[in-house]
Amino acid sequence: MNARAMEKTELNKILSLAASYAVLEGGKARLRGLHPSASLVEVKRALKTTEECVRLLFSYGIAKIEYFPPFSDEIERAQKGSALSCGELLAVGNLLRSIRIAYNGISSVADEEIRFMKELANKLYFDAGLEDDINTKILSDTEVSDHASDKLYTLRREIRLLNERIRSRLSEYLSGSDGKYLQDAIVTMRNDRYVLPVKVEYKRNIKGFIHDRSSSGATFFIEPEEVLEMNNELRSLMIDEREEVERILGELSRRVGQMADELSLDIAVLEEIDSLYAKAEYAYKLRAVRPEVNQEGIIDIKMGRHPLIDQKKVVPVSLSIGNGYRFLLISGPNTGGKTVTLKMVGLFSAMSACGLFIPAREANIAVFEEIYCDVGDSQSIEESLSTFSSHITNIINIVEKADQNSLVLIDELGGGTDPDEGQALAKAVVSHLLKTGCTGVVTTHYTALKEFAFATDGIENACMEFDSNTLQPLYLMKIGLPGSSNALAISRRLGLKESILTEAIASLSEDAQKFEHIVRSAEESRIAAERAFTEANRLKAEWQEKLAETEKERERLQREREKLFTAAKAESRRIINERSAQAEELLAEMEEIFAKEHLTENDLIRARTLKNKLGDLAYDTQSEELSRPQYRPAKIEELKAGDKIYVQSINDEGVIQSIRPQKNEAEVLCGNLRLRCKISDLSVLIGGKVAQTTDKKVPKWKRQQAGERVQVSKSLAPKPAPTLELNVIGLTVHEAIPEVEAFIDGAVISNLEEVRIVHGMGTGKLRAGIHEYLRTAKNVAEFRLGRYGEGETGVTIVKIK
Repeated sequence: MNARAMEKTELNKILSLAASYAVLEGGKARLRGLHPSASLVEVKRALKTTEECVRLLFSYGIAKIEYFPPFSDEIERAQKGSALSCGELLAVGNLLRSIRIAYNGISSVADEEIRFMKELANKLYFDAGLEDDINTKILSDTEVSDHASDKLYTLRREIRLLNERIRSRLSEYLSGSDGKYLQDAIVTMRNDRYVLPVKVEYKRNIKGFIHDRSSSGATFFIEPEEVLEMNNELRSLMIDEREEVERILGELSRRVGQMADELSLDIAVLEEIDSLYAKAEYAYKLRAVRPEVNQEGIIDIKMGRHPLIDQKKVVPVSLSIGNGYRFLLISGPNTGGKTVTLKMVGLFSAMSACGLFIPAREANIAVFEEIYCDVGDSQSIEESLSTFSSHITNIINIVEKADQNSLVLIDELGGGTDPDEGQALAKAVVSHLLKTGCTGVVTTHYTALKEFAFATDGIENACMEFDSNTLQPLYLMKIGLPGSSNALAISRRLGLKESILTEAIASLSEDAQKFEHIVRSAEESRIAAERAFTEANRLKAEWQEKLAETEKERERLQREREKLFTAAKAESRRIINERSAQAEELLAEMEEIFAKEHLTENDLIRARTLKNKLGDLAYDTQSEELSRPQYRPAKIEELKAGDKIYVQSINDEGVIQSIRPQKNEAEVLCGNLRLRCKISDLSVLIGGKVAQTTDKKVPKWKRQQAGERVQVSKSLAPKPAPTLELNVIGLTVHEAIPEVEAFIDGAVISNLEEVRIVHGMGTGKLRAGIHEYLRTAKNVAEFRLGRYGEGETGVTIVKIK
């Protein structure tokens, strides 16, 4: 990619931003010097490697490259046998640590998708032993540890002890009678030897070797004879110490020199990994995606964001090139985003070719051998080129070099000169570029070029949207229609005199006015249609949501209906069982009476009383049936407004509001719900109303007469308190199942959550039969055997729905 294209698409700025995330100076330099690749294979590998780095950093939490200072010739000097200083060896130790961390981090990830990064990591070589020795033996840039060797430890211990002896002996001069000869009561050093500061007039009173004199001449620094030998010994030990330190540094340096080639390669690999991690981190911060790449000249960007514009302010742009056309002609108002979109296309192509992710929802980007740009004013004072001359110079270069593997980006083609000649030139240049088969994006305000795009294959119009009401650009692109420049409308909004605008409009040719009017009207109609479409979709989604809520409510009502039906069925079964039990008791008493050999008058009276009770029991059961509302299908000719009816579909009663015979429908009010129902869905009460109940007993002589409808009442025994336990021990399976069924129904009616069935252990047949029934009972949520303390296997705990 040529330097001009990198500058105009601002790829160099993107690479600098990505480089800021690198740790090593070498990694930063690699990114800043990166050039787009023209090989599809290389681009795919680079993008895949960036994807692997994103996964390593942000999915597996792998650490970035550990910093180590840049090296110049240290490793080369070590290879040649030179000894490195403490600081240089510490730098090598940091390098070895960085290599080890990078290798272990990448190698520890058990992900088969991480291939290219593992290939890089396998090139790394490190010596953990040397790293440990350097970090253990070197304490700082100037100091070697006492424990670097046994000999060094012994020498330094002897030096410390000898220092203490010398200081102890010299301190006697400070506190003794000789203290009056000293300039200061201190012990100092000259030439690495301990000396005393003696006044010049007493220099002969202290026997020893004179090492120095103060600048004023008032003080002589004398080494007393008594410590001369000790100082000599100290000097000898210090020489030995220095030689041992040099030996240790030399040994470490020799080991560094032995792996100099590997370390040089390691540095290059670490810098490459560092630059790849920087790409990944930049992509993560930019919320970018990995683009698909191709060699067919296809560019398809969904919701692309220019990375140099603030993410909070940028308006995403979608565009497509290569599907039926290879050139896109973008028109529209000034400051509408045409140039930004054009540069974004070139920038995204260059970024993907560098292995960088794209800030978009998704993207498919072609790999080009070259990108040619003519964007902005390139007027050259040195070469005495005008704006138009510079523009044409670039166009000439593009026309000569562009081919089917090129991307061409031209901003305001044919601008800067006479409009008629500029339009003609622009049409000719675009026509030539179409013949070369290259892919391109061109921006323009020329009407003739818009018309050319309408009539020519391989090029498509596109416009940047403009709000005709606010006269503000919307920064959104629509492909298929040209855009109006709206220069006069914008000038009016900015305050240009109306007289000038009127004269300008009059100066426009009739065809130009018509074309601009058609384009503007079409654009306004399309925007209005899209708004209507968006609103329709919103309403559709809203009604679908309401429909879903209605369906949920219908299902809830259906479940409630089934629950009520089940409760009613259970209540009916309870009443029948209760009446049957009472009848059996009465019959048993009567059988007991008639079983006697001799019946007395009292027996007959008692038997007659039992017979009357049995008749009353049958009547009460019949009266309950009569008290329930009875319905029959409705007929339209019988219905009128105000009638009470029963709506079968919602299982509720209502009042008729109006009749529509022609549609065989009726409008019904059920509570607050107004419905339009088919007549076939309606039923009417037999007799017109539900029989009312009273608290008084109806005499037998009033119970029913021929042809009369009587009012009846029911007298029920008090409802027993709900029971939590049923004991069926001693019953057979056939005897126990009805009892269990009635017990479960009673639990549902009483809103119980959990009940117990006591069946005992026995042979297990009764328990198995009850469990078989419970598995199919629709009112049973789950059941289990009792736990310790609950009866264990002799009890079953049932949870009610």
